[in-house]
Amino acid sequence: MGARERRAEIARLNDQFRSTGQGGEMFMTRDIGALPMLERLHILAAVRGFDAFTPDNDPHGEHDCAVLKVRGHRVIWKIDYLPRQDDQDTDPADPQTVMRVMTIMLAEEY
Repeated sequence: MGARERRAEIARLNDQFRSTGQGGEMFMTRDIGALPMLERLHILAAVRGFDAFTPDNDPHGEHDCAVLKVRGHRVIWKIDYLPRQDDQDTDPADPQTVMRVMTIMLAEEY
């Protein structure tokens, strides 16, 4: 797989995870969790539906992080990759080797 195809596969897997929650774990920080339920639902919907990737906000083309504004809140989401097994190398293009972990936070928590 060439570099371009690899980045496209990582982006596809990240988009699938972000939009469905399948293939990893999603976490909201304490400050997000302290918001009213309706605010949290709007934030989660905005993160799941985000598709405004540009070379400025996604320079590697992997769809692994973004900053967005949701109902007056600046929100950051970031996907990290953890090995599925302790002795295993991680390859974000191979879902058998990584578990995706997404953190959703308020920008001031970063």
